[in-house]
Amino acid sequence: MDRGSDPRHAIRVIRRFYTHEVFVVDPKMFYRELDSLLAKIGHEKSGENFFQSILSELQIRFGPALSIRCSFLFEKRGDAFALIHTQSDREGTEIVRHIGASEPAIKALLKHGSYIYDQGDLSGAFQIRCHAHVTPAAISIHMADRFWLFVFALGDGWVREETLLFLNAVRTALNYRIFSELMDNELTMAEEIQKSLLPHTGPDVPGFDIAHFSQPAESVGGDFYDYFQFDTHSFGVSLGDASGHGLPAALLSRDVVIGLRMGLNVNTRVLRTIKRLNRVIQRSTYSTNFVSLFIGEIEDFDHLFYVNAGHPPPFLLSGKSCHALEATGIALGFLPDVNWHRNHIPFRRGDTLVIYSDGIIERERNPEEQFGIRRLQKLVMQNRNLSASDLVVCVYRAVFEFGGKKAWVDDATLVVIKRLMEPVEIPDRDSDGSGEE
Repeated sequence: MDRGSDPRHAIRVIRRFYTHEVFVVDPKMFYRELDSLLAKIGHEKSGENFFQSILSELQIRFGPALSIRCSFLFEKRGDAFALIHTQSDREGTEIVRHIGASEPAIKALLKHGSYIYDQGDLSGAFQIRCHAHVTPAAISIHMADRFWLFVFALGDGWVREETLLFLNAVRTALNYRIFSELMDNELTMAEEIQKSLLPHTGPDVPGFDIAHFSQPAESVGGDFYDYFQFDTHSFGVSLGDASGHGLPAALLSRDVVIGLRMGLNVNTRVLRTIKRLNRVIQRSTYSTNFVSLFIGEIEDFDHLFYVNAGHPPPFLLSGKSCHALEATGIALGFLPDVNWHRNHIPFRRGDTLVIYSDGIIERERNPEEQFGIRRLQKLVMQNRNLSASDLVVCVYRAVFEFGGKKAWVDDATLVVIKRLMEPVEIPDRDSDGSGEE
């Protein structure tokens, strides 16, 4: 866990603003206990009684040192906060059971995140009875549209700087923990969706050997690939890269994959589908979204028609030649009205088509040296006699080892389509396969 994702980092930031002179308690002991508690907040499994457990820990660890006589947990229900837990070892401790969210004391707390009610008329809002005069202090915790309040009753001898440090550190850690857990759940869901959306194996097409791999830099990524079966005489492949990494890129790539599947049928082929997708992406909430995309259609087994929308050029090995399939237009999302065109190249028996994302060729050995297109082409040429699946493994290992076997910093995807040397019987066409509209 890096410092940016460690809830204990909150204490290291906040403590810079306080000097040891303000403490009545031993500052080293205070920091040690607070650091230990924040670690527990970050790692303890949350559940129905998570907040109650944390409130109990706070009372036990810091009650005596910070003059916390008792503490309370409220949860927002409707237009009011309801008391759901009391932490006190004294009988007769009481507090208001419901307090309206529009009350000035609550509005002040929600505005600042933490608040000590030691001035003005707000101090009586919670109506705490705890055998002696106490000063309320509170923090607010929130997740989406849910809110909780931790309320502490401070007895005689409390110190403002110590208490503020305590309140702000705990509030930051708890809010971060909830946000982190929410994001983990969303990422897990996105990962499952992406795994179910992208094909696990290549299609079974007579006369062709097809394989792929895809390695996201994070749990989910922006690279995507797919296969299409138009009719008995033609099939297609797509590979693209949505800008960015992680969840936003994965959501964009999901939308593109679904859009392609809906559009790429025998009546609405590539160009019209790309134009429609481009308009959707261009109108997206995030103006920086763009998608590079390659779509290839193998028709009548001998012909490769393709559109390359700003994607790194795939290449077709044919005999001793290597043909780069350069861009036929810009990436999707930059401009609302763009024209792309389809190119054609023969796809003969023994040829190998290699499609990849920039995470393959931009993998670095050091800041001055990338894997590069030429190294990839040479590697495939030297190993072209391997099966498609073995060739994919060969490339993956070479690229991974080139980067010193370090973690991938960019999504990396590769598709290999080999046309076999053996002739196959061409089935009768089962549709008219009408072309571009």
